Amino acid sequence: MPKVISTHEVDDVAHWLASPKRKEVFSGVAENIRTFVHPTDSNKVGLTMEIADMSAFEAVLQSEAGAAAMKHDGVRPETVVVLIES
Repeated sequence: MPKVISTHEVDDVAHWLASPKRKEVFSGVAENIRTFVHPTDSNKVGLTMEIADMSAFEAVLQSEAGAAAMKHDGVRPETVVVLIES
């Protein structure tokens, strides 16, 4: 299972950390989701997760549910960067 790192900016880090949306949306395609916060840039955050099916993961990212979850969590979509373990 490849590991993925996703970094992005959010409007409110405390809200993003407390949100259940991440687990709700990605639970079917990702395991071991861990959150990270940039130590000096207050709006930069990141995730690591293990993905069993990259096509399913990408479909979730592009879905209406994925977009709604990002909006709910205050994710700034134009800042999302996804890195895949090689």
